[in-house]
Amino acid sequence: MIFAKKSLGQNFLTNTGIVASIVDAASIIPLETVLEIGPGKGILTQELLKRGAKVIAVEKDDELIPFLEEKFKKEIDEKQLILIHDDILNLESAKNTAFNLKDYKLVANIPYYITGLIIRKFLTTKNQPKQMVLLVQKEVAERIIAENGKKSLLSVSVKVYGTPKYIKTVKAGSFTPAPKVDSAILLIDNISKNFFNNITEERFFEVLHAGFAHKRKQLFGNLRAVFDENILREKMKMAEIPENTRAEDLSLENWRKLSEK
Repeated sequence: MIFAKKSLGQNFLTNTGIVASIVDAASIIPLETVLEIGPGKGILTQELLKRGAKVIAVEKDDELIPFLEEKFKKEIDEKQLILIHDDILNLESAKNTAFNLKDYKLVANIPYYITGLIIRKFLTTKNQPKQMVLLVQKEVAERIIAENGKKSLLSVSVKVYGTPKYIKTVKAGSFTPAPKVDSAILLIDNISKNFFNNITEERFFEVLHAGFAHKRKQLFGNLRAVFDENILREKMKMAEIPENTRAEDLSLENWRKLSEK
């Protein structure tokens, strides 16, 4: 019997209804390529294959590889499933097929502790997925979709690449072992780098990180620690952003204008 490893942040999904909701959110069509991170015991993998997707599954756990190879021998033989034994955070384009994909979706139940790393890696990579459907901690999903003065560094960082949508709450009892908090299905759609047509990602995130440096401070106070005060005052005026504005109140267009200035 295979048990979840705490060191790998494993919580095996057992609720087939939730599995169906995840795949539904991804709008899977036959022969579509899907990258799955951490297939675990293969409950999500099985549904993706059932819907006709071609699945590339990356699994780090040594113990799970022979289990998955046996469970999905037919699909592996038929090339519908490619199973890669490695850590997704270490994979690079020269080493495997996953990062050379040009037209794919990312669908996964990911460990809580690498959620931020996974989202950042695949939104910023050269070969972005066209869509991501992730099972994440409920609080993280809520922070990502936040609006109206509640935006965070994480929220803006996701929205400049795609459109996040909260699909459904997933109760802790849907997993074995059950985590201490509820989860949520998060969809990030329309993924691209079109936001950065007139500015580099590096410059934008330099401004964004500075702006969110101290949550309780006004934007001008945060940016003044990094940029020349007189130039900053002029550029904020040009971008039509009042000096007493807080970072969480800025729209994406505000951030774009400020970064460009």
